[in-house]
Amino acid sequence: MRVCFVCLGNICRSPAAEAVFADLAAADGVAVEVDSAGTSRYHLDEHPHEHTRAEARRRGIPIDHRGRQFTASDFDRFDVVVAMDAANRRDLLRLAPDDAARAKVTMLQVAGADVEVPDPGGLSPSADAEMFDLLHEACRDLLDRTR
Repeated sequence: MRVCFVCLGNICRSPAAEAVFADLAAADGVAVEVDSAGTSRYHLDEHPHEHTRAEARRRGIPIDHRGRQFTASDFDRFDVVVAMDAANRRDLLRLAPDDAARAKVTMLQVAGADVEVPDPGGLSPSADAEMFDLLHEACRDLLDRTR
């Protein structure tokens, strides 16, 4: 299975989701290809935000990513494209070249309901801790649903 997580800038939410999902899959022995991207070009080739990296380290989750922009050709590379919020979902649906690509776009869920992952950018490090807590629960749900 190939999964891409997508947020706006690709330096907080989506690389964190990529790292959490990969960590959970590895712990469960599930083979996945995981990546992340942004809908914008704001942070091309940048490392994840310092608070995101620090929280990942604190939790023992490897995070090694460079910011990139999601493109229409990515729909051919991935089976599932996970938007971090409704705005990213709208952008992805507009970018999708056809109905098959649009069908790949989804949101994370908790207890069967779509959730938006709040952007921790510009907030205190505790916002990243809360983001990781939400991502852990939602990525566990996604992994269970996609098996």
